[in-house]
Amino acid sequence: MAKLTHFDEGGHAHMVDVSDKDVTSRIAVAEGCVKMQAETLALITEGRAKKGDVLGVARLAGIMGAKKCADLIPLCHPLPITKVSLDLEPDPSLPGIRLTATVKTTGQTGVEMEALTAVSTAALTIYDMVKAAEKTMEISDIRLVLKDGGKSGLFEAPRG
Repeated sequence: MAKLTHFDEGGHAHMVDVSDKDVTSRIAVAEGCVKMQAETLALITEGRAKKGDVLGVARLAGIMGAKKCADLIPLCHPLPITKVSLDLEPDPSLPGIRLTATVKTTGQTGVEMEALTAVSTAALTIYDMVKAAEKTMEISDIRLVLKDGGKSGLFEAPRG
């Protein structure tokens, strides 16, 4: 089993020292979904949600979430993020919204947590904006699907 780097020899949590790591280009992609009733999905896709443009606001929330990751996750390093994008696709087969976040940086540590936070924040925003219409929505399947850069190189999750 791999050593957990966020704990010292005494088992105490600490921020990992990345000062000796090389500065490299790094990317992470995360995905997730918000499952809902078909009627709720129609409210979103037809622009009838009372709070406004659900997907536009969720996209901005995801970008903001990625930028605030170090403020939310105690041991994350603040990073100079160079790109955050969110793809929010309505999927009638769920029914719901599929979310994909891509985050890039050039630095000494990766952006996996930023990508996961972007997806999570966008999903929570979708829930918030249409919860008056449906409280039974499910946020699910949030996971890292790709990470590249740094010493550990490329990681691609198996398609599930």
